[in-house]
Order: sequence, then structure tokens, then C-alpha cells
Amino acid sequence: MDNFIFNAYTKIYFGKGMIENLPEAIRKHGKNVLLVYGGGSIKKNGIYDKAKSLLSDCNIIELPGVDPNPKIETVREGVQLCRKYNVEVILAIGGGSVIDCSKAIGAGYYYEGDAWDIVADPSKITEVLPIVTVLTLAATGSEMNKNAVISNMELNEKLGTASMKMIPQASILDPEYLYTLPARQTAAGTADIMSHIFENYFKKETDTFIQNRLAENLLETCIKYCPIALEEPTNYEARANLMWASTLALMDLWVQVNQAHGLAIQ
Repeated sequence: MDNFIFNAYTKIYFGKGMIENLPEAIRKHGKNVLLVYGGGSIKKNGIYDKAKSLLSDCNIIELPGVDPNPKIETVREGVQLCRKYNVEVILAIGGGSVIDCSKAIGAGYYYEGDAWDIVADPSKITEVLPIVTVLTLAATGSEMNKNAVISNMELNEKLGTASMKMIPQASILDPEYLYTLPARQTAAGTADIMSHIFENYFKKETDTFIQNRLAENLLETCIKYCPIALEEPTNYEARANLMWASTLALMDLWVQVNQAHGLAIQ
């Protein structure tokens, strides 16, 4: 078994209505908040309005439009906003792409050079703004790990970076926020969860009995509950199990994550 350090760093608020804890999670870090999100789905399903209402006494600066496979240009824009408005905490509402982008923004804030440098070389990450997440897609596990993947279209590169300092301070996981996901995203998210499990399950390390049993149980969870969620989108049991499986599939309780590697964009 590999040596590892495990620190249950992220405070998880799991379950129905847990967004009510958002003020507690945010205000301990400050009142100048960068709100990062993707398209318009969080406005349609009410999460945006709820978050704004709960944080009505905060100064909220918005960075909308984060793309799937977030781009370095968006990270740079976020860093500029944080510096201009003296942002104290980043609130990421969305899935893995939004959270990954927020992590890179938080790290880029403290780096004097170009934000791409800290993606290409995570050893340059010295400090990161506090990050709080509200998860809307069960897939990447970014809500409780140190990883981020950012794309640079000019260089035709998609790189993974990682730092313990990028682990979110708190994450709100309400399975009901998955109800409105299209079937395609539910299926793709579950495939993403399973791929993370397979990547580590088939590593060559020995003496990993506990990790292997955890992996097998997470896979069984995906196999059981994905079809149910596809058939019954508002089935709370299915959504809850998939959401928690997503978080556990790529966090350091059982995964010893190797140095992030680069991938060419296809």
C-alpha cells in the first residue's frame, strides 16, 4: 500500500435544503464574493436566486458562462475580477468545470505571473482563495479534492493541476439539485464517476484491500442507481447515492492521486 496523507478538509453539507448553510460557509471567510457559474440552468432551477437571497448582505461579483472544459481565458478574467473587487471567497455553483475554474482562479489570485503557469506547474501555487461549492452535477468529485483541469486553446493543451490548497473549504450537496439534469448528463456523469474508480482500481500498487473493496462498492452503487435516476429523475435515493459516490470516487480517503498529467485537446 502506498504512503498517503488523509485530511478530511472539506466540510460537507449533504441533503435536502442544505443550501440554508451557505451563509455560514461563506461569511467566515468574508463578504466580498466571486460567484462563478456556467450557463443559465442555475437561474432556471432557482439555485441562483436562493443563493443571492441568502447572501443578500454580501458584495457579490459574478463570473458567468464557464464552459465545459474551462478555458484559461475565463480563469484570467476571474483573477482580474478578484483583484479589482478585493474578493475574499469564491462561490462555485455548478459541476466539475465550474469548480475547477474556481480553483484555478483562487490560485491565480496570489500568483504574479500568468495563470497558465500555475496550471502547467502546480509547484508555483503558494496560496488559494477560500472556495465554497454548491454542486449541481455528480461526476468529477472536484467538490472534495485538490484537482483541476484547464484548457488552453492557443497551445492546444488540456492540463491537469493539483494542490492541497485548492481543496474546497465547504461543499453543499443537495441531491434534489440533480432532478432537472438531462438524461444524457446523468449518464455521462455516472460514466465519469466510474472512470475515476477504474483508473485507480487497476493501478499496480499492492496491499490495497480496503481501497479495492471501496472501489467495488462505489461501482455497484453506480450500476444500481444510474438506471433508476434515468427512469425516475426525481428519485431522491438514486440521486443521493450517485451524488455521494461522485464525491467519494476521487477523494484522498482511498485514492492516492498521481502527479497530474497533460492531455492534448482532440
